[in-house]
Amino acid sequence: MNRTTEAITLAAIGDLHVTEDSRHRYRDLFAAISDEADVLALCGDLTNFGKIGEAEILAEDLRHCTIPMVGVLGNHDHECGAQEEIAKILQEAGLRMLGEQATVIEGIGFAGVKGFVGGFGRGELGPFGENAIKAFVDESREEARRLENALRSLRTERVVAVLHYAPVPDTVEGEPLEIYPFLGSSRLAHAIDRFDNVKAVVHGHAHRGTYRGATPGGVPVYNCARFVVEEAFGRQYALLEI
Repeated sequence: MNRTTEAITLAAIGDLHVTEDSRHRYRDLFAAISDEADVLALCGDLTNFGKIGEAEILAEDLRHCTIPMVGVLGNHDHECGAQEEIAKILQEAGLRMLGEQATVIEGIGFAGVKGFVGGFGRGELGPFGENAIKAFVDESREEARRLENALRSLRTERVVAVLHYAPVPDTVEGEPLEIYPFLGSSRLAHAIDRFDNVKAVVHGHAHRGTYRGATPGGVPVYNCARFVVEEAFGRQYALLEI
């Protein structure tokens, strides 16, 4: 077990939605975050349409971040089918992309996946009926499996899970009830609650959601979509002590 007692300050932000007109939009933001935090987590939807040019613009700004960065992609980053190239561009700018591979920074473990839709609790979609439904549920299960495997690989006393989709309904409250099943999946929370060392979960996606919630096992969950955080704190990123 990797033991350390010193707390770190984590900055987390999701849903940057960088467009081809967003040049230098986040440069000063990343510089400011570097002065306030020890690690930055990016919670998906980093580009608006999943275009290579959007990723290149974001990469320019990320190079002004002087602290370690971890992150996951979101659904918008998959829109053009160039997600692998986008991940490569951002990695070259210093972002550690999470997935099957977790990472440790300053004694804190970080594991993450994009996640997927599927619903929460009794409203969670099951694999019954048409093949299309079964494939849909299989994708949700696969993302939860990838998260669980990444969490299992960590031996640190403190772990942060980084997602795009929400693992609990608490942090999507404020969105229309009809779209809850498209904002996340309880399967992600089930994976998280299998591990005692997960101390916090950060995600994005639900732009009109609620800042804080918890998994059924009591792990704090933070919706760090920049729209939610800005309304709550007057800045575009959350600051958490881990």
